[in-house]
Amino acid sequence: MQLAVSTETGATADEVLTGYRQSIDNIDAALIHLLAERFKITQAVGRYKAAHDLPPADPAREERQIKRLRALAKASQLDPEFSEKFLRFVIDEVIHHHERLREE
Repeated sequence: MQLAVSTETGATADEVLTGYRQSIDNIDAALIHLLAERFKITQAVGRYKAAHDLPPADPAREERQIKRLRALAKASQLDPEFSEKFLRFVIDEVIHHHERLREE
């Protein structure tokens, strides 16, 4: 069986697919590292809130963030609904961590 050859680069279809997948893998790794850094910072925020008897959630800030990130998603040609679901998941996890820190 002969593979199709890309007319643009001379690479086979499998080589093109492998290249795409390597890029996806790199992006996934970067996302994990960014999320790890984000959660390190939000853990510090949670400790600060607990120490100063502040509520774990800030609904007004959450709504501002969702609105801001929906606009960024739209400008980046990413589905704003998807971005909001993703951000809501992250926010809910952060609030859960803040609630646990408050109970310690």
